[in-house]
Amino acid sequence: MFIDKAKVFIRSGRGGDGAVSFRREKYVPLGGPDGGDGGKGGSIIFTVDTGITTLMDFKYKRKFVAAPGENGGTSKCYGRDGEDLYIKVPMGTIIREAESNKIICDLSEKDDEYVLLRGGKGGKGNCKFCTPTRQAPNFAEPGMPGEEMDIVLELKLLADVGLLGFPNVGKSTFLSMTTKAKPKIANYHFTTLKPNLGVVAADGVEAFVMADIPGIIEGASEGIGLGLEFLRHIERTRLLVHVVDISGLEGRDPIEDFIKINEELKKYSVKLWDRPQIVVANKTDLLFDEEIFENFKKKVNELGFDKVYKMSAATRDGVDEVIKECARMLKEIPITGLEISDEERYIPEDKKFTYEIRVEKGEEYDTYFVEGSFVDRLLSAVNVNDADSLRYFHKVLNNKGVLSELREMGIQDGDMVSLNDFEFEYLL
Repeated sequence: MFIDKAKVFIRSGRGGDGAVSFRREKYVPLGGPDGGDGGKGGSIIFTVDTGITTLMDFKYKRKFVAAPGENGGTSKCYGRDGEDLYIKVPMGTIIREAESNKIICDLSEKDDEYVLLRGGKGGKGNCKFCTPTRQAPNFAEPGMPGEEMDIVLELKLLADVGLLGFPNVGKSTFLSMTTKAKPKIANYHFTTLKPNLGVVAADGVEAFVMADIPGIIEGASEGIGLGLEFLRHIERTRLLVHVVDISGLEGRDPIEDFIKINEELKKYSVKLWDRPQIVVANKTDLLFDEEIFENFKKKVNELGFDKVYKMSAATRDGVDEVIKECARMLKEIPITGLEISDEERYIPEDKKFTYEIRVEKGEEYDTYFVEGSFVDRLLSAVNVNDADSLRYFHKVLNNKGVLSELREMGIQDGDMVSLNDFEFEYLL
């Protein structure tokens, strides 16, 4: 089964907590603090695996969590770092942030690797808080929490040439004639239900990859048929081969079909519509009049497309000429990465711990509520029942600018300051 899109949840590992410990030996009664630091949490790393061709693995597993760091130990022993989690994806995978649908990264090279979420930093042990005036700190720092997010993995096939055209015009037959690919071929619409890739390795030409993209019909850019699902797969192609059924046996006008497909390309992406295109009039073995092709070629030339070839994929007549022209044009078209505009690119939020202050007015005193991730982390690091720990708590509030901000907001002597469940009276 071909799976080219998957939504997954990822979370990096939490950092280990620092330890609160004191050295106690037989002849060293006051050995001092020796709590070690916690280990760093594991990161989430995406890496390209050329042996994978679809996102099938993510159909059954949609949650990935890296290992946490170990807590610090006694005797200044550091906790072990959590193991990084490597997630393998096919080459050509784009990673998007699920909520905004913006692009985080594009893994389109063989050895690409991207650290998407970094593990939380380990907390410091109590020996790191020892000073000449605070020789026995009874507190340690907790580990930083890991990061988490929902992402969408989107596979865009890496092919040099993309085959375009309505269903049943002979794209799959052409692919099977020029490569070792074995697409399903039958005389009914939508025989091809998934993209097929093949390597063209003809004599005298440099090998290149060709993709047969199914389901692109009128209205494909709005989601009609299968087109919207597979239009993304020709975004990376450097050259388009537009196959048209010129026989007219199904009662279709080849010029109208050609124009409709190009209109869908333009609606989906102007850059894609503007890509170099070879027009191939297929099934010429069924023509009863040679002027039909000449008229078709003239009209296509008038539309601005000068590369027009006639071909019969079933009899292989004209196939070699098309392949040679593809190889020649590919030499002149540079290989470029997927262009990501500033509007499309995801910019991660600042992960620093922050706080907000709000005031509730009272008759006798006002209460200032300090809330946010900074408060949660600070309170988890201190022991409010310990004098040294409280002094450290006050020092952090002062260094981070919380106390000065409270003064700017007009706090008065006797007002209350509330941090989660901990309250204290403000004294000037």
